[in-house]
Amino acid sequence: MKIAVFTFSSWAENTYVLYDDTKECCIVDPGCNDEAEQKTLVDFIESNGLIPTKLVNTHCHIDHVLGNKFVAEKYGLDLISHKGEQIVLDNMVGVAHMYGTPYEKSPDITVFLDEGDYLSFGDTKLEVYLTPGHSPASISFFHRESKQLIAGDVLFKGSIGRTDLPGGDHATLISSIKDKLYPLGDEVVVYNGHGPSTTIGEERRTNPFLV
Repeated sequence: MKIAVFTFSSWAENTYVLYDDTKECCIVDPGCNDEAEQKTLVDFIESNGLIPTKLVNTHCHIDHVLGNKFVAEKYGLDLISHKGEQIVLDNMVGVAHMYGTPYEKSPDITVFLDEGDYLSFGDTKLEVYLTPGHSPASISFFHRESKQLIAGDVLFKGSIGRTDLPGGDHATLISSIKDKLYPLGDEVVVYNGHGPSTTIGEERRTNPFLV
């Protein structure tokens, strides 16, 4: 599995395009919210001859769903996430207004994933882990063969996701990290929603919120 990352919006949110040799790709957490950012995403997909087949949200906070409508309509895709994130998505019009952020209302989640499911595209199969705490039902995606994890805002380099938003809970987040992510192995590379990637081992050893 190959991973391309694009950092979009004033929230510096990481949008991921996952793809393999079949040229099928999965777009995760599209945060593009203006024409220039949308063009950056489309240009990469077209220049690499990729075929988008999946649109996925790890969770549905505003910075991760700004481009949902654009991507869904551009490529004719359903929105995939955990059913527990729909309540978060339902509030995003009001949240966008509060922040003064342009927002085209996202389609609803119509394909649901849960712990133990798989997200597949091309020849790639990702294991689904339910990792709440930052949001009520955030999900993380693990590619076991390449030891790569798409973790949303659960775990960052030197930090963890905030838990003061509606549906957040600090103890639940710590449990998600230690009980779900740690067992995947220290060598696993963590691609998160903001900032640089890290590894499970580095965060286990040095993250001040976890040691």
